[in-house]
This record gives sequence, structure tokens and C-alpha cells, in this order.
Amino acid sequence: MGKRILFFLLTNILVLTTIVIVWSAIVSFTDIGPMYDGSGGLGLNYLALGIFSLLVGFSGAFISLAISRWMAKKMMKVQVLDPNDNLSTAERQLVERVHRLSRAAGLMHMPEVGVYRSQEVNAFATGPSKKRSLVAVSTGLLQSMDDDAVEGVLAHEVAHVSNGDMVTMTLLQGVINTFVVFLSRVVAAVVSNFVREEMRMLVNFISIIVFQILFSILGSLVVMAYSRHREFHADRGGADLAGKDKMAHALRSLKNTVANVNDNSNDSAIQTMKINNKGGVARLFSSHPDLDERIARLEQK
Repeated sequence: MGKRILFFLLTNILVLTTIVIVWSAIVSFTDIGPMYDGSGGLGLNYLALGIFSLLVGFSGAFISLAISRWMAKKMMKVQVLDPNDNLSTAERQLVERVHRLSRAAGLMHMPEVGVYRSQEVNAFATGPSKKRSLVAVSTGLLQSMDDDAVEGVLAHEVAHVSNGDMVTMTLLQGVINTFVVFLSRVVAAVVSNFVREEMRMLVNFISIIVFQILFSILGSLVVMAYSRHREFHADRGGADLAGKDKMAHALRSLKNTVANVNDNSNDSAIQTMKINNKGGVARLFSSHPDLDERIARLEQK
């Protein structure tokens, strides 16, 4: 569900900001760096800035991808289920089900399977590659859904792994990061020229960080739009793996869960993390399409 994208975006912003803070501090306070043309003030060498932005942008994206599985485990306190351990019957069935779907999807290496304690109805897949992936589900999902719905959800997440969605997302994020780094420095240089010379370096440093975070948030709109597009592909992949009926049943179960949560506004413990039907501007920041639209598209398959 949405946690896969949320973890990746947050990690990307943190990594990118850290890289740029360190580099900007060196450049701003030592007055060195090939991005400035040496003409006085904060004139920019756009070729050097473009190369720098490309290197930092894709470095940030790939570092985020590399630690995505580790971050997910730590942030969600995921308990990884080792098939060689003494698992309960339900846990072993969960692992076997994910592995069976993975083999059906043609994966050569089985994903790690994990469970995290939460009343939210959620599942997500993440990881830097098909060889090092993780499929995790919440206890709330396992408790509230029947076997067919769980099968559909797991098939959907395995399809994300099989489709290599995290890698393609990383390439897109690298392009966006490049523009974010480039534009934030250009705008920061313009802003800095409106202050006194003795304050210029400090204002430039602060402006770079502020505009980078702002542009990263705006860039996330593109990532979210791409994520919504890939959700339809994962639904189709899930239908191929588990069967169209089970995949449609899983989506309807999610829809019923959303309706129950909306009917009980006091039940703040249950969150469905961007699978709920949003409208207006909020939909632009959603990683998942409207559930009715997903069901309709699946039924047209």
C-alpha cells in the first residue's frame, strides 16, 4: 500500500537534504566550489551545477533505494518470518503463500516476509531489488480479511516486486531530484542577491535547504501520479497470480474497511494509508487511485 512510497519519499528527502547540507556548508563557508563562476556575488556556472545536480540527485535516489528495506523494518518494527524458525501455523502459511505467489511470478529469489503489529489494514512491498525484497502485512489486515482477500493483497504486493516498481520509481526520483537540486540553487542565488553582501552566503545556504524541501514536496506530485499508474499494473499482476476474483474481492474488502472507518470517526487507530477514496487536491498527494476506479478497471480486464 502507500507505506512503500511514503518510506521511499521520506528517506529520499532526508538523504538528499543531508548531502546538500554538507556540500552547501563547505561551499558557502569556504567560498569554494565549481558551481560558482568566480565573477563575484553568487553567479552560477550552470554546466557545473547541472553535473552536480545530476550526481547528487541520482545518488540520493539510489541511497534511498538501498536502505529502503532496512528503513521499513526499523520504522514499522517488522518481524521477519524465517521459514527455518519455529513459526506458528498461521505464520508458516503466510510465508508459504507469499513464496508460492513469488514462484508463480517467476521470481528466482523469495522475498522476505514480515508482519508488524498495527490495527491498520495495510500491506506493502519494498526493497532495492527483486533479490532483496520484503513483503510485509499488518496484523490488522490478517485479522479483518478472509483468506481470499489476503491472497489478493499478497498477490498485488508480489506483483510490485515482480514488476520492479521500486527500481523504476528510483529512476524517476533521480530525475526529479536533479531538477530539485538545480532549481533550488538557482532560486537561492536570485534570493541571495537581494540581501547585503555580508549576509549573502548565509542566506544562500538557508535558501537552498528551504527551496529544496519545497521543490521536493512539489516533485512528489509526479511520483504519486506515477505510483497511481503503477497500482493499476499491480492489480492486473495480482489478478494473474491469484485470480481475478480474489483480486477484486481484496479491493472490495478494502473499500468496505474504508467505509467502516469513515462511519466510525472515533476509531483513529485504524488507518488505511492512502488506499481510501480521496477527492480534490488531496487526491494529487495520494499514492493510490480511487478504489472504485481500480475495481472498475480490473473488471474490464
